Amino acid sequence: MTMRTRPLGTTGPQVSALGLGCMGMSALYGDADRTESIATIHAALDAGVTLLDTGDFYGMGHNELLIGEALRTAPAELREKAQVSVKFGALRGPDGEWSGYDGRPAAVKNFAAYSLQRLGVDHIDVYRIARLDPEVPIEETVGAIAELIEKGHVRHVGLSEVGAETIRRAAATAPVTDLQIEYSLISRGIEKEILPTTRELGISITAYGVLSRGLISGHFTRDRQLGAHDFRAYSPRFQGDNLRHNLDLVDALRKIAERKGVSVAQIAIAWVLSRGEDIVPLVGARTRERLTESLGALDVTLDEADLTAIEEAVPPGAAAGDRYPAPQMAHLGTE
Repeated sequence: MTMRTRPLGTTGPQVSALGLGCMGMSALYGDADRTESIATIHAALDAGVTLLDTGDFYGMGHNELLIGEALRTAPAELREKAQVSVKFGALRGPDGEWSGYDGRPAAVKNFAAYSLQRLGVDHIDVYRIARLDPEVPIEETVGAIAELIEKGHVRHVGLSEVGAETIRRAAATAPVTDLQIEYSLISRGIEKEILPTTRELGISITAYGVLSRGLISGHFTRDRQLGAHDFRAYSPRFQGDNLRHNLDLVDALRKIAERKGVSVAQIAIAWVLSRGEDIVPLVGARTRERLTESLGALDVTLDEADLTAIEEAVPPGAAAGDRYPAPQMAHLGTE
């Protein structure tokens, strides 16, 4: 297949129309197979996926080391096309506990130094703080990234889970390529204020959670048991009546997918792709099988009748439950 590309903002590079979110290969969804994870990254690169997304706190550095190994062992021509997006700033302890965010300029540069070493690269393509540090003005954090750009360690400034006012302040400090934020059929909060702001400023959206952590993938069952280390075991949308309601939405979506001869995951990803050329979905495939399914969304065309049917099956605000537990919701600058 020939991978389509999309611009990452008016100041950023061209990237593959789908990116690969690598978090699940190291954290939050239970155990993952290292060999299969690396094979999946290689398969993504071979299919033309250029954008790899990670965070330095995913598995406390494990994910960056994993991507570094995958890049090191990939064919040179594919390795050279890879673009790595890194989130930083989340503070964790030895037992994995979360203890806030650090956006101080000195910390930004410290985080970057360690990421460069773990990834085995000479620059990070897009660098962004994972959540706003309430103690540090965004201008200071973005300014530190801009200094890293001047020195050649970073190529572009990104943002993550911040609201319209913060986006404007950041963009007034340095050019911003994209905002990484959750966006899916059941997470449409950006449409009211954030998406109009990014479009006004020429900033793209890299959309994570396009399958809502597997909830709307078509593969999650009502009787599935989640391990203690699986984020979804504590996520409100996966609990009790919320889960039953949300899977009813998936059943309605499944009927549309079946009529088109595609999978539920493919139609959910295709819907995000249809929202505009300035939106790049990140798929969180952990295996080559799931990657192949996700890439198939690029061949799905949704006409007006399809979009109307999807909106009727899963209208805005239809999901039951918040997208994070309450303590984590408090860190979002978008809610």
